[in-house]
Amino acid sequence: MAQTEADRDRGREETEEERADRKWSDLLQELRVAQTGVQILFGFLLTVVFQPRFTGLSETDQDIYVATVMLGAATTAALIGPVSFHRLLTGKRLKPQTVVWASRLTVLGLVLLLCTMASALLLILRVALHNSLAIWLVVAMVLWFVICWFLLPAWARIRHADDVQSQPNKPED
Repeated sequence: MAQTEADRDRGREETEEERADRKWSDLLQELRVAQTGVQILFGFLLTVVFQPRFTGLSETDQDIYVATVMLGAATTAALIGPVSFHRLLTGKRLKPQTVVWASRLTVLGLVLLLCTMASALLLILRVALHNSLAIWLVVAMVLWFVICWFLLPAWARIRHADDVQSQPNKPED
């Protein structure tokens, strides 16, 4: 598909398919980082139940552990989901749609990862501290994750919205 001069003025010189390919590559790089961390965390979580000290945990702590493992499994599914999407839709000429759905699964995976981290921190800090300070430390850390993962990107998006609006036909990266 030939591009006009007006198309080139909008930003990158790429077709919709080329843009989808680039976005897919970017997403894969992001997923590699997230998946590695999730797999390590989930692997450690799976071993906890087999430790002798596990039976000495309170019922509440055991329930937190079960919730954490379930959240870890859900996180793993969401962050590996884009791979399945891509594999099952390859060759169907749906790359732009695949990128959209894979991006949504990735954001869901990040939210689930936040919940998994909060739950794991709660369990660890309850066992380590044996007091209510654990809850406050978890709340502080959840706020930090929210700031780093969601608020700073939202702030940057809002802050630079004028830049994007000044080029209304520029494709979204």
